[in-house]
Amino acid sequence: EGLIEFYDSFKDMFEFFCKNTTIHGTIRLVCSDSNRMKTAFWTLLLLASFGMLYWQFALMFSQYWAYPVVLTMSMHSEPKMFPAITICNLDPYRFELVSEHLIQLDRMAEESIAFLYGINTSASLFHMNEKNLLVKDLSSRGNLSRSSFKLSQNFSLLRMPDHNNRSGKKQSNVGFRLCDATGGNCFYKTYSSGMGAILEWYRFHYMNIMSQLPVIINISDHEEQIEDMVYSCQYDGEPCRPSDYIHFHHPVFGSCYTFNSKGTDPFWTATKPGIPYGLSLILRAEQKDHIPLLSTVAGVKVMIHNHNQTPFLEHEGFDIRPGIATTIGIQQDEVNRLGGNYGKCTINGDDVNVKLLYNNSYTLQACLHSCFQRIMVRKCGCGYYYYPLPPGAEYCNYNKHPAWGHCFYQLYSRLRNHHLNCFDQCPKPCRESLYKVSAGTAKWPSAKSQDWVRQALRHQNGYNSTSNRLDIAKVTIFYQQLNYKSVNESPLLSVNLLLSSMGSQWSLWFGSSVLSVVEMFELLVDTLVLSLLFCYQRFRSKKT
Repeated sequence: EGLIEFYDSFKDMFEFFCKNTTIHGTIRLVCSDSNRMKTAFWTLLLLASFGMLYWQFALMFSQYWAYPVVLTMSMHSEPKMFPAITICNLDPYRFELVSEHLIQLDRMAEESIAFLYGINTSASLFHMNEKNLLVKDLSSRGNLSRSSFKLSQNFSLLRMPDHNNRSGKKQSNVGFRLCDATGGNCFYKTYSSGMGAILEWYRFHYMNIMSQLPVIINISDHEEQIEDMVYSCQYDGEPCRPSDYIHFHHPVFGSCYTFNSKGTDPFWTATKPGIPYGLSLILRAEQKDHIPLLSTVAGVKVMIHNHNQTPFLEHEGFDIRPGIATTIGIQQDEVNRLGGNYGKCTINGDDVNVKLLYNNSYTLQACLHSCFQRIMVRKCGCGYYYYPLPPGAEYCNYNKHPAWGHCFYQLYSRLRNHHLNCFDQCPKPCRESLYKVSAGTAKWPSAKSQDWVRQALRHQNGYNSTSNRLDIAKVTIFYQQLNYKSVNESPLLSVNLLLSSMGSQWSLWFGSSVLSVVEMFELLVDTLVLSLLFCYQRFRSKKT
């Protein structure tokens, strides 16, 4: 009796509730009981209000469980670390181990160009007497490679009519044929541009040749040092140090150097914006034509990226033209994603099903390349030469795997069309720094200053060039401003906002508060207890 109010009937209980509750409109059900029309009107009105209220509640919960996000933008200004800068000379090595096969490939390319276009390129394009890179402790392997590997003649370049051409002009595509292991299911890898077809055909053979090299090659003992490519390096007015860069070789983009790769040295902290406080480089942009058909570009490849990140030069970066001074202003943007129920992202890649084949931090490109390489090893039996290998795998070459090209190009087409599950398995990083780039160029050195500039480089750096064309370039990379824009994801509907919206709807339709909800709960409890009491009384009366 101290907890439950007892009523003689449900009518008394309902009348007490309507007269004393804080829910607006319920008292009209009691005050208008002599007028049935008004009672029916207010009953329908209250039921309609209840219906609208819970319809709004359903919309709110459906929106909340969809986990929408809102982007908030904020500006920050503080000293920050200069980004990592990778430069490549677009001049890959012609390794001594495979030099004979590369010479044969150059001759095949010369014959193919002569067949397609009637052009003799032996004197102007290919240079057979270029100096090769000799790798130590590989003499026995080299003899084995020369005797066992043979260039295939089954992938000749062909000219085919373009049946999809609607312009009425006679046009043709250029490509080469690829077949599966049985010699059937063939298709043509074609290009509307003959130049694109020749470059892809050359790269295809080049990968087969380079697969003969060991996976890990020590090129640190090679005579070409950074001074052969970088004549001058200054950051914030101070000369660069040997510890500021790391060296690696890219099979297409040649000898590469990454400055500030770790991002932990205080020397690279940017405290002021502007050109005088950035990284200034004078570079050798001479193309020795080691392997001329890998790239038709002369100059230097530059990429700006995050620290501890593998530079994917085939997807990003830009080219620096010889004889030009290029100033590159960078502006940093930071993106922070929520992850979890609000989106698919990863903090450091540990929760991703794809195990990275790269030793650097997680990026979307690193995950996609690792995923594709593992699928290719599983489907084709060997790995793509430009990507690292998983343990126990070997690179593809058509002497051991005659149909790997057919398998690779079909898989890569499926990857580009998002038909492989790599994009589903590889989320974006939850935190990512993006760099916006704006560039300006000017002729450098000028006609009046080029003589003394070349003399200064010759005396200081041993620069020697008898070529009439300009073979040096200057590039300056700097922060345009130190303030950066941070774009953060936040929940559109948090728990607090959801409760606040529910309270607003409750007040709109009933003009009441949380205590009114407690009153309704009390009514339900009283109804349940009164029902049990009536049932108990009826049971005792029947038993008596």
